[in-house]
Amino acid sequence: MNAAAPTPHSPAGSAQATLRRLILYVLLFALVVITAVGLSGLLERLFSTGALVAAADVETVARSLAFTLVGGPLAALLWWLVWRRLDDAAERGSAGWGVYLSAVYLVSLIAAVTGLLAAASSLIGSREPLWYSPLSNGIVWAAVWILHRWMWRHPVKRPEALDDIPAVIGWVFGLLVGGVGAINALGSLLDVAIRGQMSLTPEVEGWWQPVLRAVVWTIGGILVWWWHWIRGSGRKMASALVDVALIGVGIFAAGITALGGAGVVVFVLLRIAFDRNDPLSELLAPLGPAVAAAAIGVLIWRYYRVSGAQRSARTRRAGRLVTSGVALAAAATGVGVVINAALAMAVSPLAGGGTRTLLLGGLSSLVVGGPVWWRAWQPLNQPQTAEEIPPGRRVYLVAFFGISAAVALVAVLVIGYRLFVFLLGEATGGSLLERIRSPLGFMVAAGLVAAYHFAQWRREHALLAAAARANAPTIDEVILVTASDPGQLSEAIAAATGAHVTVWTRADAGGMLPAEPSPEDGLTDRVIGALGGVTASHVLLLVGPPNGQTSRIDVIPLAAPGLSSRSVATERFVK
Repeated sequence: MNAAAPTPHSPAGSAQATLRRLILYVLLFALVVITAVGLSGLLERLFSTGALVAAADVETVARSLAFTLVGGPLAALLWWLVWRRLDDAAERGSAGWGVYLSAVYLVSLIAAVTGLLAAASSLIGSREPLWYSPLSNGIVWAAVWILHRWMWRHPVKRPEALDDIPAVIGWVFGLLVGGVGAINALGSLLDVAIRGQMSLTPEVEGWWQPVLRAVVWTIGGILVWWWHWIRGSGRKMASALVDVALIGVGIFAAGITALGGAGVVVFVLLRIAFDRNDPLSELLAPLGPAVAAAAIGVLIWRYYRVSGAQRSARTRRAGRLVTSGVALAAAATGVGVVINAALAMAVSPLAGGGTRTLLLGGLSSLVVGGPVWWRAWQPLNQPQTAEEIPPGRRVYLVAFFGISAAVALVAVLVIGYRLFVFLLGEATGGSLLERIRSPLGFMVAAGLVAAYHFAQWRREHALLAAAARANAPTIDEVILVTASDPGQLSEAIAAATGAHVTVWTRADAGGMLPAEPSPEDGLTDRVIGALGGVTASHVLLLVGPPNGQTSRIDVIPLAAPGLSSRSVATERFVK
């Protein structure tokens, strides 16, 4: 008998469909790129002058024609086949459709924006503007981007899986381009304001030309960011990818930029005050870009910190932990550099400006990173109970312990290597301390970070373990012996202890049970109080004498895991 063909929902049919989509979308992506490259090459020849066309390489023109006239129709035919299949809900819900659109969206957006902005900025101050190539690339890829954005926003055939990736790609790329452009523009302007004409190249360009070129990139990046984050409602998307991008770019990257810029500013100021070996113009050279980086980084970080405050509690906690991690890395690096410089001074008390500069660099990193870490981590306000430990905090502690321990281990290996080189080699090339001072400084700094985070992890682990023991049931079974109606009392015991309640009736209570005690008698509270603190797995509970009065409560922990004969036990304890 022949094997039956796989049904559409069988594993074999699913695997074949996945493989077919993979091949189809990879081919379509390749053909789209090939066609765009060919069209941009032909468009560049169209924008060029007649002399450039006459002198053009024949092979280059032939390649552009082949890519356009062969790749273009194949790409259109394959796209038509794909577009027809998207009437099926399974095709729209497949990951392949979302991945293809995201990949082309990313490539086309980057190529279009960089091409158009490069063409626009090349027209500023250039005596021989070479705008043909970037403009042609920008126009062609902009057309590709518009087409795929239309497909991404189509009311029927838009992707149902990974549909948030294009929006994240857009605002992240726009933020990066706009942020870098703003730093360059503001840095160039501040550099001219601080150093004056010393920062300019004589007889080449005016001070306003690099500033204006950077402003072009800033405006373009801001427009792309606004289009995806504000107009495209990227800020309203509640997905894990948006949260990761917000924390990774808006907080992590912006925090590194702000701390790095602030560290350089402090370093320059310290050098001006204590290390004036170099000319003032050279000392002030990094000040303008550093101030710009610190200002733009803080602006972006603050914006996304406020924006993250309106999202989930998990996102807010992650943002604080990321800020703490970035600041701690800067502070720990500063500690390592300071130790390195201090050891250098110990080896050579007459150390020159190089050691002083190294010390000032470490101090600047420590001065900038330390207060930010203290504010974000709040070491004096740590959780004191298990309920105060937020989710994700222990993962942060383990991650930082692991990273710092790895850095310390590498530093130990470097110290060992240089020690053996010193012992086995010739007695030249400086002292042993001079050779190992750099890895020794980083080993001490990383060791301190690892020890602190391991101690915090141990303390919180103990809190969680104590809370688990406190919440764990300590009594498995309660054997209740009473002459009264046990209904209300047995329910209260089970609710308070979580134990299984077995009710035995006293044999000497008479024929009819006395009525159930009223709440005013306080029997339930007295019984629960008597059971408090008992850790035995089985407990025998005697309530009242045979006449049903509630003046006596006896709690007897049982050492054995159970009673072998309940009839014998009843005879022994009841009579």
